[in-house]
Amino acid sequence: MPKHSTLVFKQKFIDLLKTIFPETKFELLLFVLFISAYGFLGTSIALNYRIIFDDRIPWDAYFSFDNRAIVMTGGGFERHPLANYFFNWIREFSLLFSNGKKDEIFRLVLACCSNIAVSLSLIQIYKYLKNIITLPKKISVVIVFFFAFFSTSILLSFTPETYTYTLLFLVLFNYYAALKLRNNEKIPVTALALAGISIGGLTVTNIVKVYIPLLFEKKVFQNWRKFGNLIFRVTISVAAFALLFMYRLNFKFLNFFDKSAEQYEKFSNPKVTPVWDMIASWFFGGNMLFSGFILRDYHNKKGFEYKAIFMEVYTAFLPYVFVGLVLVLVLWSYVKNFKNKLVQVLMISFLVDIIIHCVLKFGLHTSYIYGGHFIFVVPLMMGWLFYAYKESPKVISFLYSLVILLLIYLVLNNIFRMSEFFQFLELYYR
Repeated sequence: MPKHSTLVFKQKFIDLLKTIFPETKFELLLFVLFISAYGFLGTSIALNYRIIFDDRIPWDAYFSFDNRAIVMTGGGFERHPLANYFFNWIREFSLLFSNGKKDEIFRLVLACCSNIAVSLSLIQIYKYLKNIITLPKKISVVIVFFFAFFSTSILLSFTPETYTYTLLFLVLFNYYAALKLRNNEKIPVTALALAGISIGGLTVTNIVKVYIPLLFEKKVFQNWRKFGNLIFRVTISVAAFALLFMYRLNFKFLNFFDKSAEQYEKFSNPKVTPVWDMIASWFFGGNMLFSGFILRDYHNKKGFEYKAIFMEVYTAFLPYVFVGLVLVLVLWSYVKNFKNKLVQVLMISFLVDIIIHCVLKFGLHTSYIYGGHFIFVVPLMMGWLFYAYKESPKVISFLYSLVILLLIYLVLNNIFRMSEFFQFLELYYR
């Protein structure tokens, strides 16, 4: 019996590795390509500029990312409950290579970890398109490259932040859950507990996304035993997360509510920019297509002053057209695949972020940093749109041509904006 259990565990571990990492030669080729491209970008920034990590700059040096605060402490417990444990490992791993110094080698290792996380996320997107949606390779590749040039993917590829790893964990879990739902299998309690701790531990509001796939398990609401089992699995998962969280708080749980209310008040104040434009330019658009930049003067409350860069709303017509077309494709896909439970999982997950940022307006004025939580839904929904018209060659050709045009515009725009970002680095972060 022990021998059988060992074999089962070994097989499950092998299956897990195959799920996370490239499994075929072509997936490995894609992975190497992404690692190399993002690696060149991250290495250039890490070795030549101090923006990735500067001990004097706690937050907001670029696009409101809190690099130093996240790397050193994991961020505030009210939003990132267990991130301190995760980033303790990342920080110590980086210090191991830099001999305890927070220098350019330290920054390089941090950037390399982010690079690997984003590159693996892109492989997960490709696997979902290929194995779940069963798209032809040429369509899957175009969609993956479309996502690879999103502003979120570019920025997170060298940024040591919670969003970087949340992107990986969410895409991985969605792929894993899709495999289970497609085969009419239950998501086991161990997987739910690990997903809850990793995903919810990095950003607390994301934990609800772990349980969305359970709503679509076969006959879960028609069979009381299956429903009871669902409740049991969720209870164990939540309990594991809650115990770890309360341990961090020394079991002073009321601190969480007090701090959360304070953070909501701080990050949800109305801004001068119209809400519709913040949603279009920052929540949707800013996570795909860079806008123009604006500089502001900041200080670290200890006398050190520095320049910070933020995104403006779009000032031209074409970016709004781009964002509008992408949203039309996503909504079109949702309508065409409305009865598809895997599509419902993606869109309900997306709805969670729409409610948090667009309805409750939490962090809406800097929502271009939150893309790791939801923007991966865009390429997956585009994939489902191609699937819906797999028997209509003319529609497929139209969609393929449209995505190619969107990709060309995205690449040209984002390369140009990144050149402006490098000018900012050259002036202020040498």
